[in-house]
Amino acid sequence: MQKVFLHSHPYEPFIDENTEKLIVGTLPPPRFTTGILKEGDVNFCYGSRDGQLWPILDRIFDLNLKFETSQEAIEQRKSFLKQRKIGVCDIVASADREKIDASDIGLQNITLRNVLDYLEKYPKVKTLLFTGGNSKNGPEYFFRRHLKENSASLLRISDSIPRIHKFIHPVTKVTIKTVSLIAPSGAANRAVGSLDSYKRMKHENASFNTLDFRVLQYKDYF
Repeated sequence: MQKVFLHSHPYEPFIDENTEKLIVGTLPPPRFTTGILKEGDVNFCYGSRDGQLWPILDRIFDLNLKFETSQEAIEQRKSFLKQRKIGVCDIVASADREKIDASDIGLQNITLRNVLDYLEKYPKVKTLLFTGGNSKNGPEYFFRRHLKENSASLLRISDSIPRIHKFIHPVTKVTIKTVSLIAPSGAANRAVGSLDSYKRMKHENASFNTLDFRVLQYKDYF
């Protein structure tokens, strides 16, 4: 029998009483759980050297971030998030994997974090930024399940990309907006390339790429 890997989230949510926006993803790659990082990884949320969230934010805000396995690189990211009143609370606490890779689709026996509890504890949060949409095992997909278990649901505001919804917190009755950003991963590049808006920009500028497209999208919400 194949041994199952327990992929548990290595980081506690990064959130405090001043947080107004919350980044919600799933899990970092398994090596962040085992602690066997690659050169260029940052030992913090979205720190994979292959991920694009921090390169995107680095370009938007001209942060001059270090992309290395150092404490300075971690502190740079924490400082930025606090300054911008942004938190991180990925929705998956743990999951089983038969194949040890970073794909969301391979997650099984999933345990979700109680994001609604965090929103109750930190009432200044008014926006959730999903790093992916409603495809199976994506952050929006799991959050919909989480809401359903708590007798709540997402209400559509805009169906254009990025899709925007809202929901009413079942306890606090506060209305919170959600934005489903294109995932900051290489795996989502094919989806970006199929978008009419991307094709139009690419046609106008041959050097325009999928990272440029994400920078334009993320800039509006961060």
